[in-house]
Amino acid sequence: MSHDSPTRRDLMKPLQLLGLAFAAALFAGIVTLVSMGFFQQRTAEEAQVAVMTALVVAGVSFIAVLLIVSLLLLAVDPAQIAKPIDKPVLFDDDDAGDTPRTDPGPAASGSGPQA
Repeated sequence: MSHDSPTRRDLMKPLQLLGLAFAAALFAGIVTLVSMGFFQQRTAEEAQVAVMTALVVAGVSFIAVLLIVSLLLLAVDPAQIAKPIDKPVLFDDDDAGDTPRTDPGPAASGSGPQA
């Protein structure tokens, strides 16, 4: 049974990025509506101001999240897009964590007393 690991291209689909930005904008808009008291007894003018402010905040957060995520995607090396991911992305390429380190001792470092 073969193990198909996702490529970087599979992890960075544009529809998922737009969905992430839309979810962040929706969250920011709802938080703005709640904080401005839209769901309480308010006049029509106050409710209209709250909705307009929430739309502006949602729009700004949508654009900001989309811009930030797209700029972060530019940091990916294009040669690595087709490579399958077999380990967590933030680990080093070398396997330094797998080999135990040996301490040479104070005599090798030169910081000990000289005899």
